[in-house]
Parts: sequence; C-alpha cells; structure tokens
Amino acid sequence: HRGIDAIAIATPVSSHYELAMESLKAGKHVLVEKPLTMTSEQGIRLIDEAEKRNLTLMVDHTFLYTGAVRKIKDLVDSNGIGEVYYYDSVRVNLGLFQHDVNVIWDLAVHDLSIMDYVLGMEPVAVSATGISHVTGKPEDIAYLTLFFDSRVIAHIHVNWLAPVKVRSTLIGGDKKMIVYDDLEPSEKIKIYDKGITLGNNGEGVYKEMIGYRTGDMWAPKLDTAEALKLEAVHFLQCIEEKKKPVTDGAAGLRIVKILEAATESMKEHGRPLELYKGRVAA
Repeated sequence: HRGIDAIAIATPVSSHYELAMESLKAGKHVLVEKPLTMTSEQGIRLIDEAEKRNLTLMVDHTFLYTGAVRKIKDLVDSNGIGEVYYYDSVRVNLGLFQHDVNVIWDLAVHDLSIMDYVLGMEPVAVSATGISHVTGKPEDIAYLTLFFDSRVIAHIHVNWLAPVKVRSTLIGGDKKMIVYDDLEPSEKIKIYDKGITLGNNGEGVYKEMIGYRTGDMWAPKLDTAEALKLEAVHFLQCIEEKKKPVTDGAAGLRIVKILEAATESMKEHGRPLELYKGRVAA
C-alpha cells in the first residue's frame, strides 16, 4: 500500500462509507462516487476523518465539471440572468432499476448537485412524493420540491418508467432564462431574453401591470473538455496543493442530507421536512 497515494471508490452506495473510512485511516486521499454515503451521519464521520488526517475527500458530482454547468454557474454568479426565480428539472428514462436505492438517490442526486453548485445556497426544506410500481422494490418515480429562504423555488422530477430519455433543466431569472438540455449534441445551453416587466398603471402601488418581454435567444460556446478528465486533474491538484475540491465532502454531505429528508418526506406523502445544517429535523 505504500506506493498508493489515492483511492477511487466506484461501488454500490451501501459500501461507500466502510471503504472510504478504511482508505482514509490507511492515509489515502479518497474520491468517492456519488452519492457520498447512505446517511448524513456517515458523511460527517468521513469529513471529520479526512480533516483530522489532512487528506483530500472528494465526491464524484461529475456534471459540475462539464462545460455546460460551469457556464450556467458563471451566468448566475455574474448576475447574467438577474435574480434567480426558480430551478426546474426533469430527468427521466426507461430503467435501469436499482435494487438498493430509490429513483431519487439514483437520478435526482445529479440535479441536486447541479442545483447546489449553480445556486450557491442551501434549501431550508424539502417535500417529496413518489411511488413504487414493482412490489418490494424502491420508488421508481418521484417529485421533489425544495424551498429556500429567498424567493427561489426548485422542483425536480425523476422517473425510471418513461418511454423516452429526457435531461432538461429550466433556470428562470428576472432578466433572462436558461434552458439546459444535456442530450443536445452541440447547443446544450440556450439563453432567452424573455420574462415579465412590472409597471404602475397610476392607480396606486398595488395596481401593477404585468407586461411580457421577448428578446433574442443565444447559445454560448461551451468548453468541450471531458468532464471526468477535468475532475481527475482537479482531484490531483487538490491533493498536491492542499486545496479544497469544488465537490468536497461538505458538498457531498449537503446532497445526502437532502436525499435523506426527501426519502423520509416521500414515506409521509410529501410532508415538508426542514433541513438544518449538519442534521435533518422534522
């Protein structure tokens, strides 16, 4: 083992914690496939262990290293679409059924990691509904709604029983709106200068008139570098330079907290569950 500095873990999520913890205790830097762990408690323990040993712990939220998602992040951070109003995503296909995790842990984990990265804010509560159509198997269709302290709202629809594959996200702002279609070969992102404008009709401040604004659409040029390669290089740089990864243990933990709460909410037919830093509470 002395010649090995880092370990990548690409196994079923139920084994992530044990393998990652063994690797950290052996003094190895760790890159773990998403989601980080099965529980937030496990995630906290991994983060603490990595910090105690001064090791890099990184989670494989691959989409954050794509040119498309990095461009969206740039647009949001530079106020390119104005105040963000909503994040609305659909990720559906036929199969592949997982035996150990529900459709939220399999598919929504992608959208939650993108949302977390792009918005840069944590939801305060989550409500989820879903159902299983195969006896004894996890839920195969689900709808998540996420609430924030601001006027942002997010909705994610995931489904293993769709006749077609859809990977589509809408991000609406008060200035512009983004359509992100991951299945589009070239123009994955389209930015629309569309929205509403509010004006006063002279009968008092409560009589605002809503107008509609329609402008141009443009598709920005995207970096076509392979996401997995960028991610691997980033992992190595973080090890060598002792930098915090973009998708560090804390990012992985934030997603696991939401997945946990969403699964609990789904069992209770959509009862909203509040999310607190470091734990989940009803």
